[in-house]
Amino acid sequence: MNFLLAAVLGYALGSIPFGLILTRMAGLGDIRSVGSGNIGATNVLRTGNKALAAATLILDAGKGAVAVLVARELWGEDAAMVAGIAAFLGHCFPVWLGFKGGKGVATFIGVLLALSWPVGLIFCATWLFVAVAQRYSSLAALTAAATAPIFAYVIGGLTLSATAGFLAVILIIRHMPNLRRLWAGTEPRIGGNKVES
Repeated sequence: MNFLLAAVLGYALGSIPFGLILTRMAGLGDIRSVGSGNIGATNVLRTGNKALAAATLILDAGKGAVAVLVARELWGEDAAMVAGIAAFLGHCFPVWLGFKGGKGVATFIGVLLALSWPVGLIFCATWLFVAVAQRYSSLAALTAAATAPIFAYVIGGLTLSATAGFLAVILIIRHMPNLRRLWAGTEPRIGGNKVES
């Protein structure tokens, strides 16, 4: 029952579409009609409003972290991991938007930081290193996600590694169009004018 409650809590928090809410409140219309149609911070940035993009990033990460922290306080560490997974799935597949949500990078970061802040910081550092070196946001996210289970195992053990691994698999699946473009050499670089989908 505790796991079920944790999953419901996590999904409910994770499915809040902050990118959509913030852009509508700012009078920018429906973010799903802009750029890639994604509700995440990267697409919000395409509106030209950096402050809204930053707010979306923080809130999307925050909802994952809050789900983990509340579930941990109420039901323990295992329930916290369940809540984190559910929050991530809620962001990627929100029922309110026909299960068409974001790609999950920011929420992944928030969940990791709350479950094990060293692993979360390593994820951020890996993302930043690859992004600066290669200037591909998607490649940075994919690399950080793929390596997260390894660091999670070293720092937190098997259960944390399995949680990070599950999230990484979903994130990679969500980035399949980006992977195809990376392979074809058509993926836009950070600061470029092309649109990700």
